[in-house]
Amino acid sequence: MNTTARLASVGGLALAATTLLASPANASPGQHHRSPHPVFVQTDNPNGNTIVAYDRHDDGTLQQAGVYATDGLGGVLTGSVVDHLASQGSLAYDATHRLLYALNAGSNTVTVFAVHGDHLGRRQVISSGGTFPVSITTHGNVVYVLNARDGGSVQGYVRVGGRLSRVPSWHRHLGLDQSLTPEFTHTPGHIAFTPDGSKLIVTTKANGNNIDVFLVGHQGGLSARPVVTADPGAVPFAVTFDRRNHLVVTEAGTGGVATYRVNRHGTLSLIDRALTGQAATCWIVGTGNNLYASNAGSANLSGYRDDGDGTLTATGTTATDPGTVDAAASSDGHYVYVQTGAEGIVDEFRVEHDGSLTAIGAVPVPGGVGGEGIVAS
Repeated sequence: MNTTARLASVGGLALAATTLLASPANASPGQHHRSPHPVFVQTDNPNGNTIVAYDRHDDGTLQQAGVYATDGLGGVLTGSVVDHLASQGSLAYDATHRLLYALNAGSNTVTVFAVHGDHLGRRQVISSGGTFPVSITTHGNVVYVLNARDGGSVQGYVRVGGRLSRVPSWHRHLGLDQSLTPEFTHTPGHIAFTPDGSKLIVTTKANGNNIDVFLVGHQGGLSARPVVTADPGAVPFAVTFDRRNHLVVTEAGTGGVATYRVNRHGTLSLIDRALTGQAATCWIVGTGNNLYASNAGSANLSGYRDDGDGTLTATGTTATDPGTVDAAASSDGHYVYVQTGAEGIVDEFRVEHDGSLTAIGAVPVPGGVGGEGIVAS
């Protein structure tokens, strides 16, 4: 049955404003060529959020191709230093439909771009359904946004063509304690679908030290309440999945990485836990059997191998520029790109056969100090 028709039957679809076409803010005519494997980086600049597009060369190095305004503002949580959003995944790429979703934390909006190689066309700017959006995830025709302030909330949308329609009934308030400070450690950190789309994961960081799992209905709506797994003192921050769909979680409070089995009804079973021995282990990216956790306070990455059973084996530590934050892996698994927020730089690495990383270069991100959000195709 047609997804749009089914949702319309229960009401609540809100079509957004007129399609907007974006032009690069500072790209020369020679920079409009189409890159088959671009990398996109969000600046989260409070004076005007932008997406910086980079072409990926055959050797994995990047070259700036253009800068695109989101028509929104970045935001800064109190207490933040190198990542103003204190989150993972403020930028999401839907490769199937060639759409890029960007969050404007300072404007409480989501910007939808059409992707044509390294060129972006702004399609839509729509409300995030809450205050201070920090993370976004997509599966099929469904998109969910995590809002950090006012106790935290999640808001769901359905994709109709190249636009999003907000579904009011797909809103869930997290009920986090708004009095806890600083915001940086006490606002939710990440939202992510499980690979099969049947569950939605939310981390609460130090505001409860919980991993929330919402069950996702066949139309895309959420269970009334999440199944909560407590992770006392660990400050669960960001998540990814290994190749057998085990949940992998960074734990900023203890400087660790943990793996879980996601059970049918939303409970989690711990498989393994490894301590990085580094400071502020907050972000994580996976490619193949390899996992790389970003340690913002140590300016490095902690590497682990997970052959699919959830057991973690350390593969070494790799230095980065100061303020190691969000990261992305190329679709072929050969390269990893890491945002470093202290100076607004993306570090480039080649993934070796043993899982170790070799530095191959770095590029500046204009206006990207404190920025978060990176995707690679």
